[in-house]
Amino acid sequence: MQSKQSGKTQKIAAAQIGFSERSARNIEKRGFTEAKPVHNWRTRQDPFESVWEAEIVPLLEKSPYLQARTVLEMLQKDRAENYPDTTLRTLQRRVCEWRATSGPEKEIIFRQNHPPGWQGMSDFTNANSLGVTLQGVPFEHLLYHYRLVYSRWEAVSVVLGGESFPALAEGLQNALWLSGGVPETHRTDSLSAAYKNRPVKEEEDFTEDYTALCAHYQMEPTRNNKGVARENGAIESSHGDLKNRIDQALMLRGSKEFSSVDDYRQFIREIVAQHNRRVHKKYIEELACLRALPEHKTTDFSEERARVTSSSTICVRSTVYSVPSRLINMTLKVHVYDDRLECFIGSDSVVTLERKRRKQGREHRIDYRHVIGALCRKPQAFRNYIYREELFPTLAFRAAWERLNQELDSRTACREYVKILKEAAQGDRESAVNQLLEDALRKNILPRAIHVQKLFRKQTESHPNLMAIHQNLADYDALLIGGVQ
Repeated sequence: MQSKQSGKTQKIAAAQIGFSERSARNIEKRGFTEAKPVHNWRTRQDPFESVWEAEIVPLLEKSPYLQARTVLEMLQKDRAENYPDTTLRTLQRRVCEWRATSGPEKEIIFRQNHPPGWQGMSDFTNANSLGVTLQGVPFEHLLYHYRLVYSRWEAVSVVLGGESFPALAEGLQNALWLSGGVPETHRTDSLSAAYKNRPVKEEEDFTEDYTALCAHYQMEPTRNNKGVARENGAIESSHGDLKNRIDQALMLRGSKEFSSVDDYRQFIREIVAQHNRRVHKKYIEELACLRALPEHKTTDFSEERARVTSSSTICVRSTVYSVPSRLINMTLKVHVYDDRLECFIGSDSVVTLERKRRKQGREHRIDYRHVIGALCRKPQAFRNYIYREELFPTLAFRAAWERLNQELDSRTACREYVKILKEAAQGDRESAVNQLLEDALRKNILPRAIHVQKLFRKQTESHPNLMAIHQNLADYDALLIGGVQ
């Protein structure tokens, strides 16, 4: 008022007292009187006044998180006319006020500072929702995800099986060597690959393999409280971001189809590398704080023993695998990885097999290259071989056998197919044989072994014909005589 009376404009007068021009105008309109007092009294009777202390409060003290709707439904059982649904909002407000003044304490999340080089985190996440296919077949898999908490540098591995120790150990070690150093602590959730999740919490401890793995890298193993995923928030929250980046890259690619697992792995590596370029500056800061790597990696597999049967097979984890027949009656030391089996005699590697996952019952993986030599000597064994289905590398081979079996006698059909299979087993001829069989079947020609043999005979004979040059020896005599003169 004094400012206005001294000739100041309303804008300047309001600014001097700390009001906006609009607030000053409103004050002036009501004659500089006090604003309307705050409304703090009831305009209608509280419908729950008679039962609040006697019935509702005891229920809330016993079960603090009981919902207002549940309490109302309880009251409506005997007194529906006194407590219609329109009173729900009133009850919700009263319950909310009670929780604020008399309710139990709530859990507090303590935000943490993560110094560089202090912690790395590991976790697995299901990636089936990405819809990736391999040669038209849905690819069921997990992703092992490792992240340095400070810099957010990450490494990702494709896991074909479950959350096993080999998958954890192989993924973690690859991540450590890619990052160039070791953090002080390594944190996971309650992975059975790392922890013995016993009923009594005091008895829980690390598995021997995981303890040895962390000791080799001099990392302190830690875990979040069981069932409290948010304590692993630095890795849990990043799963969604990772899968979203993969999904977006698949959209740009225009297809979710891959020819092999290796192609898909390369695709994932490129996405992860792009992310790591964005955090490179902080990664360099953290790299200076990471501990040095040991001289070599440690065990990232589980070991089993398997004796090779007279059928040239071994059984590992309820799955039958074929091996070369030269190993029959020998006992193999088998290193079981997530995606493969490496077989040894002593310290010598003798064969590496692609691992097959057991879904139900006993599974088998028979490589026709392991048995074709013996099968050529006993071609009639093919017809009733218990693993005969594994001797059809592609649909074209199966269709060729069906045609041979229909149009030839039993013995000749077996001999013809085994000869065709033998040609496919040599080197990298399988795709060429498959193409020949498809062409023959499409033209309604009965595929025979001689057709396949001619195909490769032409390839080996397709060398240029060179003209022989016959030198006259008399020319050398003349040369020598001329040299003496």
